[in-house]
Amino acid sequence: MTDDLEQEEEFEPEEYDDLELLEILETIRDDMEELGLRTLDEVIERIEELHRKLENQHKEL
Repeated sequence: MTDDLEQEEEFEPEEYDDLELLEILETIRDDMEELGLRTLDEVIERIEELHRKLENQHKEL
């Protein structure tokens, strides 16, 4: 059973069939639209901003 969990944790895109991949990509697109993000660069920038914000909040405690 542990081996099954380890295999599930390893992400290998070729294991997804086209329908599953389409669903994942559409979800990403929908999430990005909801957040007002249009590019991967904007996603990366937002992630970095949130990391900085959380680090500053942690330091204040």
